[in-house]
Amino acid sequence: MNLADKTGVLGQLWIQFRDDEEFETFMEYNDIGLPMAYYLAEGLVKELTPLGEQYIHETFDMFSKALDISEEEIDGLESINLDSVLELSYSKKNPGDQVE
Repeated sequence: MNLADKTGVLGQLWIQFRDDEEFETFMEYNDIGLPMAYYLAEGLVKELTPLGEQYIHETFDMFSKALDISEEEIDGLESINLDSVLELSYSKKNPGDQVE
């Protein structure tokens, strides 16, 4: 997975779920990686230092592990965005269920 895909997914996650109680611990722990991903995805920041990239990679790794999916599985998606990643996780945990 490339950095642009990771920042896009994490940026969406941060905007849509930053006030959600179920994500509170994840948001607090990743209080640097998530907003940094959003700023880069939205073009508010043009480039990152190696440490900034490391924060984003670590945050994404933690997110994918929490969803029990791999980067390879995400790479296989037709479109990589937060909705498709969450649908992939749901489908993997609930085989046979239809996502509506």
